Amino acid sequence: MRVLTDSDVVTVAPETAVDAAREALRRFARGELAAPPRVSAELGDLDYYYTTGGLPGGVSGFRAYRAGTPAGDQLVALWDAAGRLFGIVVGDELGARRTGALGGAAVEAMSDERASTLAVVGTGKQAWTQIWAVSAVRSPELVRVHSRDERNRETFAAEVRDRLGLRAETVATPASAVGDAEVVVLATRSERPVIDSADIAPGAHVTTVGPKGSTGHEMPPELLERAAVVSCDSPPQAAALPDFLVGPARLVSLGDVLIGAHPGRESSDQLTVHCSVGLAGSEVLFADRLFDATPG
Repeated sequence: MRVLTDSDVVTVAPETAVDAAREALRRFARGELAAPPRVSAELGDLDYYYTTGGLPGGVSGFRAYRAGTPAGDQLVALWDAAGRLFGIVVGDELGARRTGALGGAAVEAMSDERASTLAVVGTGKQAWTQIWAVSAVRSPELVRVHSRDERNRETFAAEVRDRLGLRAETVATPASAVGDAEVVVLATRSERPVIDSADIAPGAHVTTVGPKGSTGHEMPPELLERAAVVSCDSPPQAAALPDFLVGPARLVSLGDVLIGAHPGRESSDQLTVHCSVGLAGSEVLFADRLFDATPG
């Protein structure tokens, strides 16, 4: 049995991660990936969360992490078809990059393929992995970066330039970030809208990674009213979350868009939204790719 850590995860190319996300989404849409909503275990003042997933006759496993620690360590364990535990991944990089890869698949499926400007509001790890993954499916001419902390946004923009080779600039307000951007990523912890719906241009695609409760949300609900399509990586997971901002009738499975079972963007002026909630089992397929790509 092998054990991998964050130092192994960060070596994987975004193309590999997004390809694993595509596979998970498509298999889920076809009923081939078992991916039930996450479950929790309460331990007094602690909660632990577990997500499980697997392919019939193939790899399966689970992810475990502690509640209240968004940047805390996680554990992903993998079993082969014969029931042998063959690998464990520990750290916080796999979970964040898995989420980023699902977001990258959403941008590929839902945004205009000619998108030239990408805006990101937020400069934490989730924001970074979204942009990292998007770089595998789009080649924006400009990345605009906004967060409340000027130093954080300058550091983030420098990393986009140095690590992804993309032109990036910082802006002082969310409105100046999203402006005429064709792709917008919201990745904050804010429970109040960080943008105005009117600032989002027709034809844009918006991915929201942060809070999405009806009483606390980083995205204005008015944006959902404008959207032609509202996708989600796991509608069952969204339905299992309390107080979710989007009603089940509005949510389209991103996997269904990928396999052509539901239309995605049908014209250049349509606005689309992707709600990231996490697809159980996607981390298992990503980790399996990770073991294949990592010598050992």
